[in-house]
Amino acid sequence: MTEIEPNPPHESTLTWNKVASHDSYEEAQAAVDCLSDKGFPVERLDIMGTDLRLVEHVTGRLTKGRAAAAGAAGGAWFGLLVGLLVGLFTAGPVWLGLLLGGLLSGALWGAVLGWAGHAATGGRRDFSSTRALAAARYDLITSGGQAEQARAILHSEGLSGVS
Repeated sequence: MTEIEPNPPHESTLTWNKVASHDSYEEAQAAVDCLSDKGFPVERLDIMGTDLRLVEHVTGRLTKGRAAAAGAAGGAWFGLLVGLLVGLFTAGPVWLGLLLGGLLSGALWGAVLGWAGHAATGGRRDFSSTRALAAARYDLITSGGQAEQARAILHSEGLSGVS
């Protein structure tokens, strides 16, 4: 059975309205924190990044040796996890052997697969990097017709952002 709301919200109060714009995510986060401290219903807020771009930071040269070392490190962690899981069902000194065996075999297989994976690229990507999304601007938006109240609070606290 569905319930009928006695006072349905007006259509204009359901639209999203911009409260403020900020140049950094930290500024937008501080504005939301300020609104929360002042009792504003922050569950009606969104931080929306606009003008997104992908930033890839090159961290260094990638050789077959570095690829093998990175694979060995990842494989060692995986092997340690498998050793721990299997070790749950054993007792005594066998437990330590399972941990070391998992660690070493994971490192070995990780190194082999890391080296082979890099060799398979044929030198088309001989660098390592990290990727991140960055926005040019972060808009603080709200619904429910409460944008004016939020703007007034932020203005009184000096956090109204950029126009």
